[in-house]
Amino acid sequence: MTRSRRTDGPPARQSSRAATRLSRRHFALALPSALLVSGCAAPHRGTGRPGDPIVLTLLSHYASGELKEALRGPVDEWNATHDRVKVRTKAVEFTDLLTTFMVRQAAGQGADILHPYCLWNGQLVRAGVLRPAPAGLAEEIRRGYSAAAVGAASVGGRVYGYPTEVQTYALYYNKRLLRAAGLDGPPRTWRELEETAYRTTRRDRYGNTLVQGFGLSTYDDSTTVGQTLALLNAAGGTFVSADGRSTAIDSPAGRAVFDLEHRLVARGASSPGVNVYRAFPSGQVAMVIGAGWWTGSLKTLMGGDYRDVGVAPLPLPEAGGARATLCTGFMLGVNTASAHPREAWEFLRWLNAERTGGEKGAAATRMSALQVSVGSLTGRADDMRALLGAGAGNGGAGDPNLRPFLDALAYAVPEPNMPGAQRAKSLLRKNIEALWTGRRSVEEALRVTRRQVDQEVARAW
Repeated sequence: MTRSRRTDGPPARQSSRAATRLSRRHFALALPSALLVSGCAAPHRGTGRPGDPIVLTLLSHYASGELKEALRGPVDEWNATHDRVKVRTKAVEFTDLLTTFMVRQAAGQGADILHPYCLWNGQLVRAGVLRPAPAGLAEEIRRGYSAAAVGAASVGGRVYGYPTEVQTYALYYNKRLLRAAGLDGPPRTWRELEETAYRTTRRDRYGNTLVQGFGLSTYDDSTTVGQTLALLNAAGGTFVSADGRSTAIDSPAGRAVFDLEHRLVARGASSPGVNVYRAFPSGQVAMVIGAGWWTGSLKTLMGGDYRDVGVAPLPLPEAGGARATLCTGFMLGVNTASAHPREAWEFLRWLNAERTGGEKGAAATRMSALQVSVGSLTGRADDMRALLGAGAGNGGAGDPNLRPFLDALAYAVPEPNMPGAQRAKSLLRKNIEALWTGRRSVEEALRVTRRQVDQEVARAW
């Protein structure tokens, strides 16, 4: 989204969501020596010959822990109830996923079904890896999911798969720290955001920061860039142009975001070198922008102290403006090299569109139930309301902190996924960090970002 990684990715949770690491996904440069097979009732035979079932392979990053187990359930259910088509899952760690897609494809060993981070979709389409969804399914996807989720799963207006995990961004805040500063609620505008950040910042008598008012972080691409793009969207700006061929961040909106972040760092309310994934749950950060996956991690990590955590929509530059935030996610699509595309789409529709009775009678798709079971969301707002209302999974109706992320599905903006998106994101991160550390001014950071990203996204892929 991101989990992650140094050069990359989305905001997605690791299998254990371990409090001490909360890593995010980053891009690796070497093909793993072996794929992990996540024993989901894998059939032992199958080429599609008479009497022999067709065996579809599904390649994802659900390699261990709760994600692997969550996927096992519906795959086992499919294999137990379908004789003609079986599904076998394979997995690699997220750090190896994009490289695995590309290298296995070149070697003629691509899986039938792929589970990419949507940031990569433009690159995968340009490389001829992803097959467009059939017209009927594409229309079903457009009707069934939020516009942001559909946008993330599309390239050039064509839908390439079913959105799975979808992450929107909002403002996490520590209620106790805000109350101690005499504040009765989270900020609604950027002016209030700054005032809250300065009032909640605390230092010891030697000038060492005890509490950051606002947690900017250089932890990884998904954290550094995700925070900035969420604010940029809230300001009505965009990272790249509509045609994906140039950057649009060097704009009044982009300048306003960079100015805001520069002031927060310069005045000591933000310390970008601090790992916010450790500092916020320990009460050392008053506010931070993050994705919805973090709620489950915080609940597990903080125990009773989780009651101090609140979530609110992103503050806007001015009161009364139109809301917007960032949306990242994953999707399931079919490989162009699959010998059985019809069967692959049949399985994906069963997993992502067919509704079944859930806990306390909540009807939802299998994928939505899977994501809620691990504390995440999908882009199907009706499924999410049904499941969360029924108290299903780790984040049921008792956790109001999930509501802002669900509401944001209606106004979130998908992460740009043009062919050079991964590299553009890494370039943006470097320039943001140069701004935060004082190595570049606001104007320099904007100018260099524009030059570098324009060169990257405009080149032939």
